[in-house]
Amino acid sequence: MVTNTNSDYPLAAVQFSRLTKHGIMLGLSLAQLIVLGVAILTVVVSLYTGGGMGLAWTSPVWTSAALVAVIPAGGRKVIEWVPILTRWAARTYLGQLIYRRRVIKPRPAGTLALPGDAAPLREWEDPETGAAMIHDPHAQTLTAILGVSHPAFVLLDPGEQQRRVSGWGRVLAAACRSGRIARIQVSERTLPDSGTGLAEWWRTHGTDDGSWAATTYAELIDRAGPAGERHATTISLALDMKAAARQIRTSGGGMRGAAAVLRQEMSTLTTVLRAAELTPTGWLTPGEVAVILRSAYDPAAAPALERHGNLGRDLATAGPVAVTETWDRLRSDSAFHAVLWVTEWPRSQVYPGFLAPLVLSNGILRTLALHYTPVRADQAARDLRKKKTELISDAAQRRKIGQVEDAASSAELDDVLQQEADLTAGHGVLRVSGLVSVSAQTVDELDAAVAAVEQAAIQANCETRRLVGQQAVSFTAAALPLCRSV
Repeated sequence: MVTNTNSDYPLAAVQFSRLTKHGIMLGLSLAQLIVLGVAILTVVVSLYTGGGMGLAWTSPVWTSAALVAVIPAGGRKVIEWVPILTRWAARTYLGQLIYRRRVIKPRPAGTLALPGDAAPLREWEDPETGAAMIHDPHAQTLTAILGVSHPAFVLLDPGEQQRRVSGWGRVLAAACRSGRIARIQVSERTLPDSGTGLAEWWRTHGTDDGSWAATTYAELIDRAGPAGERHATTISLALDMKAAARQIRTSGGGMRGAAAVLRQEMSTLTTVLRAAELTPTGWLTPGEVAVILRSAYDPAAAPALERHGNLGRDLATAGPVAVTETWDRLRSDSAFHAVLWVTEWPRSQVYPGFLAPLVLSNGILRTLALHYTPVRADQAARDLRKKKTELISDAAQRRKIGQVEDAASSAELDDVLQQEADLTAGHGVLRVSGLVSVSAQTVDELDAAVAAVEQAAIQANCETRRLVGQQAVSFTAAALPLCRSV
């Protein structure tokens, strides 16, 4: 990341690193090298055994292999679609694209009623804080979710924006130094507003004296409140139970020991958030997490769940009743969903509020999820050395065969060198992934909302792609604040 500071304008512009696209050799991936190797081996064997006639007879084999390795389709090479299509065919054959809740057969105690890969998740309520901790037995993580409130960033003056950006950088740096954090997920979602906030404000501050103005204002609140939308932000913190195994044993072992270690990280996160002038609203209880899960799969029920505070607050029944996955979308109880992946962040220098067109899009039910994966300093140093060696080797190979060096490869090498310099200077390394989940009541409305989100991403200088063949697992990572990976 490159910073450009101007003394007259205190807000600093930043530039993101490019998405690494180089392969093992000459920009070719392992799958491409294997297929091209098969093609070359077929050509050599046919020439030695049958000469020109053997080469002609085997031409369909080596020609098809070469074309599959180099022809692009949908942003990927054809060979790179093979594992995706194979996995999709296997899931279709095994009937894993359709989920229906078994109403009569109860779920095992302590499990979340979620479909697919999220079915093994377990619930643990911390006895000291009352927070809901979600245990993933396969990934060996324990996750807690924190609600956060903050002022409108785009309305702040440049100096205040820069100060808050620096504070958020310190929050992420604290996560990198810990070494026990598996993932941090920041979710900013829009929800259909039930109007309870406006009604509560009118009951507290309004004067209902029976006049025409008071009556008209009350009717306006009753009509406009449920038609609006509101924004909610959460920060999910996932503890790596493997990395924290020693501390967990010291704290008593098992889930109690893991919860004690996670509480330490929760306390640290709350402290650094307050220092960054972000207001934690409290760690979410099992009932609050259940409302989020139910609202994600069934957006039509969200206003009713908010108005009636005692309904839908059981994690055992918070999941969907029915889910059907297709190639490029997902259908759950009352909505259709599609997940977009932010493939490229801005390549030119931008200011911290560059995501405003995407975050402030109106009339769209969507969730923007940013996944931060801390990398240990030693592992980051090894990865950077490996990338630098590969880039330098590829450049040397291109010079040997007379291929012209392109600007993209040079820019990628500059990014790696800058990251290495930042790591040497003591900064942490985070891998950032962005996902956008879009929901609508019909397929046509969903397509229109996806097009609007894609246009907003273009205005934010970002590039997005609609994920295919993996919408179900992508939805759990994008729409649910459970620190799930894709």
